[in-house]
Amino acid sequence: MNLFNENITKIASEKSEENGFFLVDIIFRGNPKSRIIEIFIDGEKNVSADDCAKVSREIDEQVEKLGLIDSSYRLEVSSPGVDRPLKFLKQYPKHINRKFEISYKRNDETKKIIGKLVSIEGEELTFLSDNRNEATINFNNITKAKVIVSFS
Repeated sequence: MNLFNENITKIASEKSEENGFFLVDIIFRGNPKSRIIEIFIDGEKNVSADDCAKVSREIDEQVEKLGLIDSSYRLEVSSPGVDRPLKFLKQYPKHINRKFEISYKRNDETKKIIGKLVSIEGEELTFLSDNRNEATINFNNITKAKVIVSFS
C-alpha cells in the first residue's frame, strides 16, 4: 500500500472508531487527478445514513487539513450492506437469527452451509440449517459469509 492510501486508511479508521464504528474496507479508484475513495464502516449497532455523513465530514475535514489530496476527489462513506461478505467477528452479533450462506474450511476441504446464526461463543459460531442440523464453525475457518436477505 502506498503512503497516500496508508494515510487515508489511518484517518478513516480513526474517525470511524471515534464515532463508535470500525473500518471494514476501503477502495481507491480513479486516478491522481480524479480520485474516488469508497469507505465501508460497520458497528455493533446498525449504521445510519446520518452516521455515514458524520464520519464522511470528519474524514474530509482531516484530509483537507493535512492537504493530502490536491485535486478533485469523491469520498463515499457507507455501511457494507448485506450484499458484501462479513469480514470481522464483531460484525456477527447483530445478525443473530438471520440466515447466512457460509463457506468454510474443515480438514483441508471447503464446505458450504446455509443456515440461521443461532449463537456465538468466543470464536465459535453455531448455525442451524433448514433441515435442523446444527453446525459449529470457528470464525477463523470461515472463508466467506454473507447474510441472506429474506422478504418473508
